[in-house]
Amino acid sequence: MVISIDNAEHYIWGGNCDGWHLLKRDDMSVIRERIPPGGAEVLHYHNTARQFFYILEGEATMVFEDREVVLRKGEGVEIEPQLKHQFRNDSNADVHFLVISIPSTKGDRIET
Repeated sequence: MVISIDNAEHYIWGGNCDGWHLLKRDDMSVIRERIPPGGAEVLHYHNTARQFFYILEGEATMVFEDREVVLRKGEGVEIEPQLKHQFRNDSNADVHFLVISIPSTKGDRIET
């Protein structure tokens, strides 16, 4: 089956951020997300899941305990298990991105 944000399972998080489950399995997850200007996750980590964030549109900041990395369209960053991180949109436009997680982060998120 062909999947897109038009037919994928949609959810809202953080009050005004969107997520679409493009692939939702226990061993792997692919989510497309949209975060408006000023939106952010809370600092957290995953015990088991390894993630890759890839920017489709816009600019975002990935915050770690010791540094920040600005990600622009066409750029990505890998997040190892147990690495504390926070995805944030400090820009004036929506940021659209993919989050690929292996295995899925279901039940594996620890907020700090």
